[in-house]
Amino acid sequence: METGNVTQISEFLLLGLSEEPELQPILFGLFLTMYLITVLGNLLIILAVSSDSHLHMPMYFFLSNLSLVDICFTSTTIPKMLVNVKTQSKAITYAGCITQMYFYIHFAVLDDFILTVMAYDRYVAICHPLHYTVIMNPRLCGLLILVSWIISILNSLLESLMVLDLSFCSNLEIPHFFCELKEVVQLACSDTLPNDTVMYFSVGLLAAVPLTGILYSYSKIVSSIYAIPSVQGKYKAFSTCASHLSVVSLFYGTSLGVYLGSSDTHSSQSSVTASVMYTVVTPMLNPFIYSLRNKDMKRALNTVLCPLPGPSHFLASPVCSLWPTFKCFNVQISEAHMRPLLASFLLSSLGKELQPPLSSIQRLDFLHQESILSELWIR
Repeated sequence: METGNVTQISEFLLLGLSEEPELQPILFGLFLTMYLITVLGNLLIILAVSSDSHLHMPMYFFLSNLSLVDICFTSTTIPKMLVNVKTQSKAITYAGCITQMYFYIHFAVLDDFILTVMAYDRYVAICHPLHYTVIMNPRLCGLLILVSWIISILNSLLESLMVLDLSFCSNLEIPHFFCELKEVVQLACSDTLPNDTVMYFSVGLLAAVPLTGILYSYSKIVSSIYAIPSVQGKYKAFSTCASHLSVVSLFYGTSLGVYLGSSDTHSSQSSVTASVMYTVVTPMLNPFIYSLRNKDMKRALNTVLCPLPGPSHFLASPVCSLWPTFKCFNVQISEAHMRPLLASFLLSSLGKELQPPLSSIQRLDFLHQESILSELWIR
């Protein structure tokens, strides 16, 4: 706790990742790219799970919730940082700082709980496969997500309201790129013992307990995998958990380092680096980690990216790759140019016994050709 004149503050100063002017364009481009990849990648996961009935299972239900939370988690901090870098301003209002802190804590804790629920889901699937559908029923899945939201909301509300009771002095510089709870509390001139107590108690309760549950689940999973006689069976069982285990390791390894580290200058810089890892890098990597080795997810993503699937000989046609592009982007093509393409496509798509003469197809009006093509595509 520092001593000094207590002032009525209106804003804080976020020092960001670096104060060197030549690095600002690089940081802006790098974090903008990572943010866009995070949002688009996680949106694709949500669309794939919601559009494919084969993925309407507890594991993918939790994964889509994790993707939604990752989008919100990253959107809490990165857009403000990008605005500050672009405008060359470090200021954030007092109300804006408290609001950012609230949503940051909320989505961090929610991320933690969903990872724990996903570990429990894998535990039931591998250790109790015959009872999986009975245990992981839709009601329990929804209840687990609802409880996670309620606990995270109450925790973030408590910690944010406690910060409102603190008094701050003239030093309002936060050595971070967002209003991180620990850094803000350290700037206070008033007694921060209640805040520190609640903060570390929350970390211990809301991080250590879920982590213990995850470790217990994986200890049982490893035991069950070792009991599988075939090597192929062991590999298949472990592959369903490898993605989740890598995300858990990255998330917990960096987030716990932030709150358990000391408050010196070197540790503060390390804390900023660790925060980048679990607030930006981990949400960005999640779509890749969960989809690259998952055949069901790959198929669903292909369905989302090519929403009008047809027979295999349709997909082999050059016009097949062009037609969705023309329709989706509303490309204006004259009838004179489009008619030969449609005629060629119809000839390649129809069976040999059904192929009419080329001239008869080309004489069809453009709308008739389009309707025939649409019917063939639906089939």
